[in-house]
Amino acid sequence: MDPPVYDTLILSDVHLGSDTSRAREATCVLKQNRFRRLILLGDIFADLNFRRLTKEHWKFLGYIRKLSNPRRDLEVVWVEGNHDQGLTDIMSHLVGIRVYQEYEWEYGGMRHVAIHGHQFDRLLANNVRLNYFGTLLYLMLQRLDVKGKPVVRFIDRMNTRWLRLSHKVASGALFHARLRKAVRIFCGHTHEAMHEEKDGIHYYNAGGWVDERLTYITIDSAGARIHEYQDRPENHEFGEEPVEADSEFAFEPA
Repeated sequence: MDPPVYDTLILSDVHLGSDTSRAREATCVLKQNRFRRLILLGDIFADLNFRRLTKEHWKFLGYIRKLSNPRRDLEVVWVEGNHDQGLTDIMSHLVGIRVYQEYEWEYGGMRHVAIHGHQFDRLLANNVRLNYFGTLLYLMLQRLDVKGKPVVRFIDRMNTRWLRLSHKVASGALFHARLRKAVRIFCGHTHEAMHEEKDGIHYYNAGGWVDERLTYITIDSAGARIHEYQDRPENHEFGEEPVEADSEFAFEPA
């Protein structure tokens, strides 16, 4: 049986070039689902250094370029994240997709907004230089960490919790959606998937692809839903690609 056809699939924070990037699993999600629109919701790259890209990272980019082929009649959108800045012109040419600071569309009679979310992170917005050096230090720690990168992944989680980043981005996004008269708004940036509703406006965070918990969002006539991907070891025994498992821990009916 073919997988369901979604109106939109949203994937965020793949961080290509990072040692913690789960690009192979992200590619599998794209291959195993059918959708009319793909939104890459920012921080697709870790930084501007293409020399850090591995074979799996290039495969992900190659598949994005394949999806963007006009003959597929599939819309591919890239929303710029804070780590992507400086790559807009290069990426547009490399994979053949248009880059947005913010993307809006109508579906099911409702306005939807996709924005990376760093715009609502005041610490980052006010300390661009500090963020640059912080990124370099974080990438260096990844190189020094042991297999599985438990230390850097722990730092990533603690950073989000200590700064209360998820709450700050959610609050800013909900206010932004109200200004845009949108019913649903989608962000990334925090690497923590979540769903929050306030005054009839729904905020979703797509999570990321650098930790053990790998998540993405789909939108169809039934509503918006966060899925959790699980890589099962038995799928590798006979050379098969991993399959996904939906936790459906955040679901908002249409």
